[in-house]
Amino acid sequence: MQTNAAAIDPAVNKMEKRNKTTAADRIKSYVNHPGSGILALLTIGAAVITFAVLIFLVAYILVKGIPYLTPELFSLEYTSENVSLMPSLINTFIMTALSLLIAAPIGIFAAIYLVEYAKKGNKLVQVIRITAETLSGIPSIVFGLFGMLFFVTALHWGLSLLAGACTLVIMVLPLIMRTSEEALKAVPDSYREASFGLGAGKLRTIFTIVLPSAVPGILAGIILAIGRIIGETAALLYTSGTVAQVPNLMGSGRTLALHMYVLSSEGLHMNQASATAVVILLFVLLINGLSGMVAKRIVKG
Repeated sequence: MQTNAAAIDPAVNKMEKRNKTTAADRIKSYVNHPGSGILALLTIGAAVITFAVLIFLVAYILVKGIPYLTPELFSLEYTSENVSLMPSLINTFIMTALSLLIAAPIGIFAAIYLVEYAKKGNKLVQVIRITAETLSGIPSIVFGLFGMLFFVTALHWGLSLLAGACTLVIMVLPLIMRTSEEALKAVPDSYREASFGLGAGKLRTIFTIVLPSAVPGILAGIILAIGRIIGETAALLYTSGTVAQVPNLMGSGRTLALHMYVLSSEGLHMNQASATAVVILLFVLLINGLSGMVAKRIVKG
């Protein structure tokens, strides 16, 4: 066995050397095929531009905002002197948690129905998918107008965190549902067939085999939904209001994005608005990091 392994290793090394291409070989290939060279340059250029723009945006926000992160900005009570962002930070956490608590289960279970239970070619499934895609393209200001007319006025909830959260649920539900659906579709059918072959039922197969395999894709959709919730302003202007306090669910309160919008629109506290942008950036990075850690733990079991 050792002799055979020793004989195979040189052959493997020769194959690896043949498969490796040097920079000179690539240049010759691009000269012989100009189209490939142009496509390679465009691809590299797009990647460099995207990375450079991202770095520039993050660096600009940090440079403009970090010098103005003062202790007064994190006071528990908002005043016109300290323009504290702490009430808005707490409201942002409440709004995000409440919206996901409603939207995530509905979106995931709807995706399970569409992938695992609905028959192919079902007209109801087609209607649901078209509706979800249509809702994804509607501007957020339209959702805000609907939330104001229905939740705020018709249901008599007034400007409140609950009205804002329900409006955000309608906004992010199609996103969570579609990403969860694609994640479930990506799970190989062989997993399901093996589970059925071992005697597991439909429900057990979904919750023990299919869902754990689709967790990374589902969490990706939830992370995108979190980003949209945290950055939303237009819809919340009409539904949750702009009061700088930590209310109960039926009280008005502003989120971090609304807080930054109000400060910048007034034009009196631009430095504090820049500092708020830094906090929003760190808040999003923290949530994304925690979501990634949760996904890895779930996948590992």
